[in-house]
Amino acid sequence: MNNQPNFYSVIIGTELLNGRRKDAHFAFLNSELLKRGYEQKASFVIKDDPIFMEDVFNLIQQDPHSVMFCFGGIGATPDDFTRKVAAKAFTHGKMHYNEVAKELIINQFGEETFPHRIEMSNLPIGAKLLDNVVNNVPGFYLEDRFFFTPGFPSMSQAMVLQALNCYFKENVCKKYRKTMTIYTGENAIIPLMKTYSNEVEISSLPRIKGEKRETVLSIVGEDEALVKRVYVAFEEFLKNENIVFLEGEIA
Repeated sequence: MNNQPNFYSVIIGTELLNGRRKDAHFAFLNSELLKRGYEQKASFVIKDDPIFMEDVFNLIQQDPHSVMFCFGGIGATPDDFTRKVAAKAFTHGKMHYNEVAKELIINQFGEETFPHRIEMSNLPIGAKLLDNVVNNVPGFYLEDRFFFTPGFPSMSQAMVLQALNCYFKENVCKKYRKTMTIYTGENAIIPLMKTYSNEVEISSLPRIKGEKRETVLSIVGEDEALVKRVYVAFEEFLKNENIVFLEGEIA
């Protein structure tokens, strides 16, 4: 991709929403993306609801720069909808039994492959495979940017790494960040934030300690010199207003 990818995660599992299990996918994916200089645009945790799943997939693919990691629902039980829903959303409903996936599953389970486990090889047409380091039942991906993995972290994490290492090793567009802790509320700096909001990413995190207000200001951009220039503008403004500040995020 020539343009910056927008990363999305879709974590499918009613058991996460009803509290029977805890999610481990978001933190792992987020950590691996940050290591490479990327970040997520959005994350969805949703029920095993095929209509809603399709709506979410369709929403994500409307973004021409989207990259999706989907977790869960690619098994052989009746509530595993992801393969069929992915086909509806991405390949006009067209599926077929992937010969390589069939062979892997048959080699793993032998006679127990039939009649149910073989369905895990019935994939959207054109799907490529992701290696399963636990039981050889592969995940899959489409268009080199929509990745579908099992709900088990022991299986999905290796697949995430395989995908990232193949297609998204490192962000070539580095971002530079400077932060400061300002010992006043946000209201004092909003006008200056508006002044530079079209040039760099500016965000503020207000904090209250007792009766005192603080603001952690973050300035981010791909142009390091510009980030520094905007940071200096804030420094000069705060000095002129006699507002105390320190460089960095002070706990």
